[in-house]
Amino acid sequence: MNRDLAARVRDVLDVDVSEFRAQAQADAEVVKTELKDGTFDNHRSIVGLEYEFYAVADGRWRRNGDDDDAGSELVRVPRRLLELIRFEKELGLHNAELTTSPQPLNAEGLRAQAAGVRSHLSSALQTTRIEGMRLVSDGIWTIPPSGETARRYLTDSISDRGVRVATNMTDAVRYHAMANGPNAPTPFAIEAPHVSLDADTVMPESLITSIQPHYQVPHASDLPTYHNYALRVAGPLLALGVNSPFFPPDLYDEGADPAAVVADAHAENRIHVFESVLNTEGAEKVRFPRDLDTVEEAVDRVASDPTVVPMPVDRGDRFDDKFATLRRKHGTFWRWVRPVFDGADRSSANARIEFRPIAAQPTVSDSIAFLATVAGLMESLPRHEHPVIGQDWTVAKENFYAAARHGTASEQRWVTNDGQETTDPAVVYDDIFSHAVEGLRAAGCSTDEAESYVAPLRQRAEAGVTPAAWKRDRVRRRVADGASLATAIPAMQRAYVDNQTETLLDGAFVDWLDD
Repeated sequence: MNRDLAARVRDVLDVDVSEFRAQAQADAEVVKTELKDGTFDNHRSIVGLEYEFYAVADGRWRRNGDDDDAGSELVRVPRRLLELIRFEKELGLHNAELTTSPQPLNAEGLRAQAAGVRSHLSSALQTTRIEGMRLVSDGIWTIPPSGETARRYLTDSISDRGVRVATNMTDAVRYHAMANGPNAPTPFAIEAPHVSLDADTVMPESLITSIQPHYQVPHASDLPTYHNYALRVAGPLLALGVNSPFFPPDLYDEGADPAAVVADAHAENRIHVFESVLNTEGAEKVRFPRDLDTVEEAVDRVASDPTVVPMPVDRGDRFDDKFATLRRKHGTFWRWVRPVFDGADRSSANARIEFRPIAAQPTVSDSIAFLATVAGLMESLPRHEHPVIGQDWTVAKENFYAAARHGTASEQRWVTNDGQETTDPAVVYDDIFSHAVEGLRAAGCSTDEAESYVAPLRQRAEAGVTPAAWKRDRVRRRVADGASLATAIPAMQRAYVDNQTETLLDGAFVDWLDD
């Protein structure tokens, strides 16, 4: 199979980059013409969700007790099993992705999103358990497959007549082509405190998993306004969602002081992994994007983005086949808030915002809370012309990276409804959640229902505890008692999986705070 994959990668590498870029520019003009004609207008808001998981051994033969040193090891998901549970493959062989069907943003649509995730995931958990594995919703995995090191799992590759193929990566050609193209980083490196990892492929990115709320805008010409508001809420929401403070222990530098590792741990290493692995000096593919002035500018950004994988494109009879090369190029247009132009036919054509900062969360309720909160804010902030839109872009960017580093201790700067800047968390989140609830009410939810969607995040803000803080506290306590990172981090991870086993479908992260 690797030989066939390598041949397909070679075919991709034969694509003329200049022709690919020229076709992407031509496709951009097609999209801009359709935008002027109103093709991408929906006259209503629509929401959707991408939800990534990784698989671990389900621990059915594990001994009881807090200090067990086995269980929750990463496992590879057979491709036939992915098809059976109707999940999609992602970067690593251990990954699985659930994508919901878009629904109108109203009471029924949000209920359908939540019920669809729970129903689909419940069925998948029953099926994977038969295979001795469990799907985990988390920001980063820390226990490698049994008998392997994380370093070897992430860096193992072979060379087939000059084509580098990652052993544990899914067989999607574009992932492998990224390691073999002329603009590929050399090497693909993770940069984080006390961590050193270089790889020949993009495989280190498979450490991280996320949720991605989608918000289809009613009128495509207004997309820049939604985009720019999304940039202002990215920092405060990321601060509440941080969930990846630790790496697999064998990735830390030899001799690293465990207490220093805990003290220096970033609350959301997912942000830094994605950026450090995929960015090069000449091509910052993953970054906090600048404000948009026009919807046409959003299209041009995709078309002019540095080309990493100029893959061949088949054009058929679908509406979006009219700009198939631009869509292909968009597949490597990674921004923390990303505009998308899509649609299999004219009636489903849409312009949407993908909100990408948030790691996969401890429970479904927490993940749906982020989807609903983002949607509510997108409904409310533009309608009320909230003054945070006037916040300088550099402040929004600083908020974002401060949140990734410090979580809720990052002193997020916010502009309140009366135009005053504040860093008081109580004031910041009261304003944000009030507008999220108001937006959901305007979309058709009752007050009680709107409040219930936002409640898991409001409770985090009031308690001042995030999933990253929960993890850090447990590792800190074990390290203070003399445990090594090789003991403390896996013990925390098994406790995380154990708690999630009880609460993933029907609980919330705040239920964990009493343990």
